[in-house]
Amino acid sequence: MKFLSICWIILIGFTGVSQNKQLLYGVKDIPQSLLLNPGGIVQYDKHFGIPFLSHIHFNGGASGVTVYDIFQNSITTNINNRITQAIFNQKNTDFFTVTQQLEIINFGWRNNQEYYFSGGVYQEFDMITYFPRDLAILGWEGNANYIDYEFDLADLNTSGDLLTVYHFGANKKVTDKLTLGARIKVYSSIFNFRSTNNKGTFVTRAGDGSQNIYDHLLQNADVQMQTSGFASLIESDNESPNVGGHVVGRAFFGGNLGIGIDIGATYELTNNWVVSASLLDVGAIFHTNEVENYRAHGSYNLTGLNLIFPSLEEGEATLPYYQNLEDEITEQVPIDTLYNKYTVMRPMKMNAELMYHFGESFSNKECDCLDMGKGDFGNQAVGLQLNSIFRPKKPQYAATLFYYRRFTDFLAGKITYTADSFSIDNVGLLAVGDFGKLNVYIGIDNLLRYGNLAKANHVSLQLGLNLKYL
Repeated sequence: MKFLSICWIILIGFTGVSQNKQLLYGVKDIPQSLLLNPGGIVQYDKHFGIPFLSHIHFNGGASGVTVYDIFQNSITTNINNRITQAIFNQKNTDFFTVTQQLEIINFGWRNNQEYYFSGGVYQEFDMITYFPRDLAILGWEGNANYIDYEFDLADLNTSGDLLTVYHFGANKKVTDKLTLGARIKVYSSIFNFRSTNNKGTFVTRAGDGSQNIYDHLLQNADVQMQTSGFASLIESDNESPNVGGHVVGRAFFGGNLGIGIDIGATYELTNNWVVSASLLDVGAIFHTNEVENYRAHGSYNLTGLNLIFPSLEEGEATLPYYQNLEDEITEQVPIDTLYNKYTVMRPMKMNAELMYHFGESFSNKECDCLDMGKGDFGNQAVGLQLNSIFRPKKPQYAATLFYYRRFTDFLAGKITYTADSFSIDNVGLLAVGDFGKLNVYIGIDNLLRYGNLAKANHVSLQLGLNLKYL
């Protein structure tokens, strides 16, 4: 059990966290900002993302522990003490998540009626696992010091999705001050796993005075794992599965399909103040093929093993105590394989921003990426962003202060200060360059931790190459 706990700690040290898009939100220099707000301002007439390079995004972290917490070089504490401290410092609402996105194609154009249409395809992996505090304590310390304590199986909570997203949207400035936009999405799930809403407890109690000192009770257990997309890869046949062909086939509408929408709006309060908001991934995926669900349910009371030692003749086997125990547990707490269809809601995201523009404006309106189309805004801006994403246990929130500046006709930057579930001092930096029609951007987070990334609860990288036509 200790080995499993160590593996868990190592895993959480290297995985982790947010849908951190604060750097790109509201940056009208970058076509991908439309994916964060379909109602954002568009100042170019068309764009094309360079395939597989237009948007690359990785995001990872842990809300309650860092790699440094476990593996630091210390002469005052050993690794066992640090693991113990990490386990007890975390709550069952602490989480570890990994998000990765790769844009395959992205394009957009403006028609004669001033609608800006955009579409594309991107691949996404998103996983979140909550820290199973009770089970980590049980695995690391055992139950000797926890008589009558009920270890909660509900701490088991994890979900993940690998999918391809096809999207198409429209954007229009409907008045001098208001811009609206919407996007429809079709999801093609490649793999999915989900284990939430588990129930049951494990408790050790003093015995009733008989030969057994303790009773170990598994009470009202109901633990489920829903999966789709894995069945054909784990079939017991002699041929190795064609993983690549399987993934590609499910990515191109061969998987479990779903549908969703994004909506957004931007409103110019004055010549300097602008407010915007968006609601993303309002939808669901319907898992109907290659579905395998596993469910363990029931109760069991282990009162100990009464070992007897009968006389054995030569070649006669001893009594199969542990096999009998395993059979008895399986009978009382069976593990069923089910093939029921299930539906998973997408993790809905909400964004909002209040921005104040100031500074000198550029005379070349085509290059002024803070110009809302008709307003004459300055080359600098400050503002506040609020972001949230809905997760199985509770939403995750982030608040960001930012400063934006366009230094020249071809170079702009943005610096952010974010407080979220991981830390209260996440400083990020975004650089954007327009070299002719080539648009280049790169953004990183947690700059204060780059001296020693092991101390960071969260790291993020996003970059891309696009072609813009003004």
